[in-house]
Amino acid sequence: MESKFKYTTERNVQIVIALLKAHGIHRVIASPGTTNMTFVVSIENDPWFKIWSSVDERSAAYLACGMAAETGEPVVISCTGATASRNYMPGLTEAYYRKLPILAITSTRGNHKVGHLVDQQIDRRNLPNDIAMESVTIPMVKDKEDERYCEIEANKAMLALTMNGGGPAHINMYTKYSHDFSITEIPNVNAIYRHTVFDKEWPAMPQDGKIIVRIGSHADFTESLTKAVDRFCATHDAVVCCDHTSGYRGKYEVHAQLVCGQKQWSSELTKANLCVHIGEVSGDQFCIRAKHTWRVSLDGALRDTFGTLRRVFMMPEEEFFNHYSDKDNVHTEYLDSLNSEIQALKEKLPELPFSNIWMAQHMVDKLPSGCELHLGIYHSLRSWNFFKLPVGIQAKCNVGGFGIDGGVSTMMGASFAHPEKLFIGVLGDLAFFYDMNVVGNRHVGNNVRIMLINNGKGNEFRNYNHPCYFLGDEADKYIAAAGHYGNKSDRLVRDYATDLGYEYFSARNKVEFNDVIDRFLTTTKIDKPILFEVFTETDDESCALEMVLNTVIDKKDVFKHTVKKAIKSFMGDSAIKCIKGIVGK
Repeated sequence: MESKFKYTTERNVQIVIALLKAHGIHRVIASPGTTNMTFVVSIENDPWFKIWSSVDERSAAYLACGMAAETGEPVVISCTGATASRNYMPGLTEAYYRKLPILAITSTRGNHKVGHLVDQQIDRRNLPNDIAMESVTIPMVKDKEDERYCEIEANKAMLALTMNGGGPAHINMYTKYSHDFSITEIPNVNAIYRHTVFDKEWPAMPQDGKIIVRIGSHADFTESLTKAVDRFCATHDAVVCCDHTSGYRGKYEVHAQLVCGQKQWSSELTKANLCVHIGEVSGDQFCIRAKHTWRVSLDGALRDTFGTLRRVFMMPEEEFFNHYSDKDNVHTEYLDSLNSEIQALKEKLPELPFSNIWMAQHMVDKLPSGCELHLGIYHSLRSWNFFKLPVGIQAKCNVGGFGIDGGVSTMMGASFAHPEKLFIGVLGDLAFFYDMNVVGNRHVGNNVRIMLINNGKGNEFRNYNHPCYFLGDEADKYIAAAGHYGNKSDRLVRDYATDLGYEYFSARNKVEFNDVIDRFLTTTKIDKPILFEVFTETDDESCALEMVLNTVIDKKDVFKHTVKKAIKSFMGDSAIKCIKGIVGK
């Protein structure tokens, strides 16, 4: 007789069940209880699963050890929320030291009830070090973000069963005791698979759609890794999407921020099928998006930066790129098309206000050969990312922690290590003053050039596309921290720098800037470090960014004028001035 019970409506439980199937896990030993009801009832009528019952959880864990050792396959154990989970510990300890793939799924009403004298609420937030390779929590699902989180965490636990030799893992799964088991088919979930160099078969590279290599912050590329990436791109007609911390300077390098960042126009070239993701945190928020992501990293961790992670290759990057390369194929069609589009947008850029972006635009091709550029978070990095650096120049930025502190010190440390190389830093005022003590370090040499962009605040919080922009001048009080450090004093930095032996000069407009920029970038050997203080205004910085991100407007004239009228009625003439710069009217 067919059961009237199908799958639970609890989406988090559905996700775990679907991923068990996707990862080929079908053996389950279930112990009695209420909090694991939605899981056990959902799988007991699913022919994929083979289920055994064990009243004693301690015995259940050891049963799983014997079964896993015999079959070489993972085994799930499921229990309720009270002391049942404690009884798994001896068996999970055995599994840990024998590297047996046991997945313990303990059910709970939620961590928010722990510690409040609620019955059967055992605290499983911190486990002994030797009973699980990975421990995750699968909460109730309220929205798409929760769903994505549950998918990642469940994949993480299941993949841990076989990672680094294997061992037990733990899922602590929430429930609300739903009585609704009416779901006949579980909606799609995103399984993630891990691969190593020891795999007998590697997944096939997709043949349809564009392929990009996306690089976050990365150590400077070796010659052999650069060649491997270039061969991969030549084989698959791929491009390498970089920001200035990517470390790659090969043939297929593209800085597509101008194209990808456009707010009122979408390029077909920014729609890819596969992203091969290497490196770490990136400061590029505008890069090409892809339907699927393959992550390549020695750590083998699930880093779902773009929400589309499908495979993780736990191996050296060079191994991956060489495996998927064909030396006989050479394609550059995608590269040529994207570069042409980037160049066309550069030529369409209007005259920008005096700002960080304007300075980057006019400095980038003047940078001395072989210098190293250090950029502050975040406006300076973004401003320079719109423009590709000349060949032979590397850039660095503290994107790991992504905070304003330490940028000057990081540059100085690099300059100490290579006194023969020229180091140029571009930083905002808050970042500079936060880290200004290192400016007085006695080891600072004549190979240091600092450009201080001083707008008297954290201008990032006042840029038109920032979440705090709606606050207007009100943001200056505390959010943007305006008025500190001399409030754009003409003398403070000048006196500090010159007293410390720096050559100092300043600029407040384009004319003054152009008068001294050649001196700042001179390749002639000088006997002092240089500090160049550039004063800019809040509105100019914001307007320049808005103009760059709206270089192409794919709208009818009527619509443009309607928008302009609406903006004027709500924001005033200053906004209209900026819009006129964008549309050129």
